[in-house]
Amino acid sequence: MSWGFFSVCHIISLVFAIGIIVSLYYILKSKSDKTKTLVLGILSFAGILAIIFNLIKWGSPIEYLPFHLCSLNAMVLPVAVFTKNKVLNNLLLLWAIGAFCALVINSAQAGFEIFSWTFVFYYFPHVLELGIPILMFALGLVKKDLRCIMSTLGITIGSYTIIHFINVLLNSYIAKNNLLDWAGNLIEVNYMYSIRPENPVLQLFYNLIPHSYWYMYLAFVVIAIYLGAVYAPEIIKAIKLKKQKQA
Repeated sequence: MSWGFFSVCHIISLVFAIGIIVSLYYILKSKSDKTKTLVLGILSFAGILAIIFNLIKWGSPIEYLPFHLCSLNAMVLPVAVFTKNKVLNNLLLLWAIGAFCALVINSAQAGFEIFSWTFVFYYFPHVLELGIPILMFALGLVKKDLRCIMSTLGITIGSYTIIHFINVLLNSYIAKNNLLDWAGNLIEVNYMYSIRPENPVLQLFYNLIPHSYWYMYLAFVVIAIYLGAVYAPEIIKAIKLKKQKQA
């Protein structure tokens, strides 16, 4: 049975993903902080295992380097969990959205058989990359900090910019060495989608700004709005405190 794109199977898998995250919350909420950290920390390595799996499985490592947002999430997540670093955990509240999008907009993976290893190493790491950053806050292991909004935006835009230049350099190397994929086509890497859109949502941005790299800045506008919503209670509290001091 294939996963499908908004098929019955796909929708059930999304509901199941929510069930996994909610179940982890109720299982861990009465445990000690040490136990919470240990369990989430062990689970956080799922994304790194997925990176290794993809590098080996597809026989084309240059196309599966850990430069997509979810891969960055996967590499940062264990550090964030075990150190409880404020900046990293607040950052992952944003980066977790990449995992959410990967689960929902799964058109490129719709053909995966749900009992295959390719599905397992795609689905479960993304569920955990979405759920663990949320659980870190929901379980009281870390706290949202309004001051981290700027570091979150800065790190994200900086990472995107660096990876865009990596894309340009890799594609230049690929063209010079005529590296072909399994179908005999010239490989083109497109990490963090800085070269071109690969799903309907990003295509809308590209239609408005039809230029590599720059078109994704429309996504950063959406990101800023999202962060405003996530930190709305903290923003309101900060405004009230400021007014009280001025009174």
